[in-house]
Amino acid sequence: MWIVLIIIVVLVIAIIAMYNNLVRLRQKVRNSWSQIDVQLQRRFDLIPNLVESVKGYMKHENEVLTKVTELRTSWASASSVVEKANLDNELSGALKTIMAVSENYPDLKASQNFSELQQELQNTENKISFSRQFYNDSVTMYNTKLEVVPSNIIASLFGFKPEELFNAESDDARKNIKVDFNN
Repeated sequence: MWIVLIIIVVLVIAIIAMYNNLVRLRQKVRNSWSQIDVQLQRRFDLIPNLVESVKGYMKHENEVLTKVTELRTSWASASSVVEKANLDNELSGALKTIMAVSENYPDLKASQNFSELQQELQNTENKISFSRQFYNDSVTMYNTKLEVVPSNIIASLFGFKPEELFNAESDDARKNIKVDFNN
């Protein structure tokens, strides 16, 4: 009788430990997504200042500036990881275009305000990159735990669902960039 009782207690403790571990991992995923979200929001908050400082110089580049403004507006209505990842990829492309086009405007490049904003965006991009990596690492650990025995049994019993990785959605983001200094 005591042996059965000890086995039941050990099983209950093991189930509780696995459940708590799954909860901790899920919270880590949510926290790491929140860190990405904070950095993406920071970048979107910097955009109006960047657009204003660039507007006067880039009168012929209204299409790019309009695209950036539209993406910033779309950000508010995005709710899923996939939607925000897609908007992030589009915005990264638009910001690269602004930075590339700024090379044609020496006065803009010399502007202290533009230089400071450019530096802030670069720092934010680095933080976003790190946050994405941390998020994907957290999601991978969590999703792995959902698939391995015996925690997969506990996960299915309590309704734990896998999370999505933060991926580069566009083919352009996966391509190597060709640099040609001869032109």
